[in-house]
Amino acid sequence: MTYPHERLAADPHDRLGLLRDDDTALQARLADEGSRVLVVAGTRVRPGPEGLEWVRPEEAPEGVRVLLGERDGTTWWAVIADAALARDEDADGAWLPLRGLLPLLGGDGARQAPLAFHALGLAEWHWAHRFCPRCGGALSARAAGHELVCADCGKVQFPRSDPAVIMLITAGEPGSEDERCLLGRHPAWPEGRFSTLAGFCEPGESLEDAVRREVAEETAVVVGEVTYFGNQPWPLPASLMLGFHGRALSEEIRLEDDDVVEAGWYTREQIRRATHEGTLVLPGGVSISRSLIEHWYGEDLPGSW
Repeated sequence: MTYPHERLAADPHDRLGLLRDDDTALQARLADEGSRVLVVAGTRVRPGPEGLEWVRPEEAPEGVRVLLGERDGTTWWAVIADAALARDEDADGAWLPLRGLLPLLGGDGARQAPLAFHALGLAEWHWAHRFCPRCGGALSARAAGHELVCADCGKVQFPRSDPAVIMLITAGEPGSEDERCLLGRHPAWPEGRFSTLAGFCEPGESLEDAVRREVAEETAVVVGEVTYFGNQPWPLPASLMLGFHGRALSEEIRLEDDDVVEAGWYTREQIRRATHEGTLVLPGGVSISRSLIEHWYGEDLPGSW
C-alpha cells in the first residue's frame, strides 16, 4: 500500500547543490531554452488551469533567482518577486499560498510537489529573514538563493526546518475489534473535522518524548511505547513532519490545552461508519496524518478536507 504522503515525495529532483556557487554553470542553465521558472510573489503562486504554471526565464519578473534543480533533463528555477505582484489589480487569477495549492498537488499533480515545496519553503524563509539576527544588518541572497549573508557583519544564514511530531495514539489489543485510536479537533475546524494530534519538538527533547509531552498536554492521555512511521516535508512555513504511532497507558481524556477543543477514541468500525456517513471528516489525501490513520485502519477511507 502506498500511503498518501509518500506520493508527494515519489519523484524528487536533483537539487544540484554543487552548482549553486558556480555562476558560469548557472548562467548556462538559465540560458537553456528548456529551463522553466515558477514565479513566486512574496510567498504566493498563481496557478494555471492545470496546476502550477512554469514560464521561460525571460518571461519571469525581477527577483531572487532560486535554483531548484534538474529533473527529466529540465532545469527548474523559482523567482521570488516582490509581494506587490500578487496585489496587482491588473493580474487576473488568484495568487495562492502553499496551503491553497495543496489540492493541486494531489493525484497527477503530485509530481510537482517536491519542486513546489522547495520553492515555497525558500520563499517563506526569504520572507521571514530580512535582517541579520546578530547585528540587524541587511541580508542579501547568494548560492542560488540558498544562503543569506549580512552586508555588515558577514554572518551567513541558512534555511531551517522545524521538527514537528504528528502521531496516532492507539489503545486496546492491537488488531482487535476493540482497538481504538485517538483523534482531536482544533478550535478553528468545523464540527466533524478530526485529525491526529501534533506539535513541535522543543530544544533538548527527543522526538519520542515530544510525542508523549504533546499528547499529555493536549488530552492528558499518557503514552508509553512510541514507534517511528515516516516523515513529510511541510513548509507551512518551515516544518518537517515526523510521524509516529504511540500506545496509550491511560485513556481518560481531559482537554487542558487550547489547541484541542474535542477529542475521542474511535474503533475501526466507528471510523468506517462515520466517514461513510460524513459525520467524521479526516485530513486530505496529501497529509501524513491521513497516512497514519489509514495505515492503522488497514485500507483507504472516504472523504477528506
